[in-house]
Amino acid sequence: MTAVGGAQAPGAQSAQRAPDAPGTPSTHPRVPPARTALLLVNLGTPSAPTTAATRRYLAEFLADPRVVEIPRLVWLPLLHGVILRTRPRRSAAKYASIWQPEGSPLAVWTARQAEAVGAALRERGHDLLVAHAMRYGEPALPAVLDELVRAGATRVLVLPLYPQYSAATTASAFDKVMQWAAATRRVPALRFVDAFHDDAGYIEALAASLEAHWRAHGRAERLLLSFHGMPARTLALGDPYFCHCRKTARLLAERLQLPDGQMQVTFQSRFGRARWLEPYTEPTLRQLAAAGVKSVDVMCPGFTADCLETLEEIAVEAKDAFIESGGRDFRYVPCLNDAPRFITALADLAVAQLQGWPTGPDRPVNGPQREGTGRSAGPS
Repeated sequence: MTAVGGAQAPGAQSAQRAPDAPGTPSTHPRVPPARTALLLVNLGTPSAPTTAATRRYLAEFLADPRVVEIPRLVWLPLLHGVILRTRPRRSAAKYASIWQPEGSPLAVWTARQAEAVGAALRERGHDLLVAHAMRYGEPALPAVLDELVRAGATRVLVLPLYPQYSAATTASAFDKVMQWAAATRRVPALRFVDAFHDDAGYIEALAASLEAHWRAHGRAERLLLSFHGMPARTLALGDPYFCHCRKTARLLAERLQLPDGQMQVTFQSRFGRARWLEPYTEPTLRQLAAAGVKSVDVMCPGFTADCLETLEEIAVEAKDAFIESGGRDFRYVPCLNDAPRFITALADLAVAQLQGWPTGPDRPVNGPQREGTGRSAGPS
């Protein structure tokens, strides 16, 4: 018997080695124990609040045909000839206004979410590889998947941090994973979570966040739930995003027992001249202020981590619009970020989707008791 690498094991007797079968390598690198992995995916962010970094990020983001559904022959010249020459400088200034010492808020919160979910799963006895990646920018999805495979991942649950399904977000993340798979020799078993807009734990986390906000600051006259906008035509094309947003709002209102008229759903972040999902957030805030509403609470349930769209577009720009129009008290409710109830909800969601997969290391693929196809029948 010999140890890995060819050295003689202590106390073992030397023996004649049987010849290899034709075409069989005489040596091969040790394969790590097979593992199950959880991969959290968020949208992405520039690596720095600079014009150059923002241009690289926007070039990747806005070139995705899932994001901008305009014929490439029309869109790409406009993107590279006009938009990427002007927009990055303005966007970089906005990023600089919210940048944290640790980096982009979205990157910071997503990393903390992955770390916290991993810890929560370990406390329950699930020894998973837990990582996070960005659809655009760093850490890039393909690189993180490569790293997981090198660490022994033979099963990967992909969990995009988008509660409401949209082709522009969720499906785009799935596209990137499958592009990676198409170029990969050993593709792990893959599972995907497509939405969790009506998940009880997610709704409870939103409710707990609002209740804590109200205990600290009191309740405003009106609650706005601002979701990221999408072109209106996506609804007619079969995208369930609008319906998912409305269902999240309905379930949250029911959980909080809000009276009719207390809450409104709006959509932010319009781009271009096409009609988008309505009503729009900023015009609604101006209308409320003009109608005499003096205080509003604004929450963004579609964003699970604070980012440019929440910290600058809502907490700064939307607030200014409300105050300028006659409002008095604008209170932004932070995203769920790494709130304990949300981390519990993500861990619960992962466990539910991992049913039937081992949640601890398998025996080594080339170990003496590993035979057959290498598939495990159950938890180790």
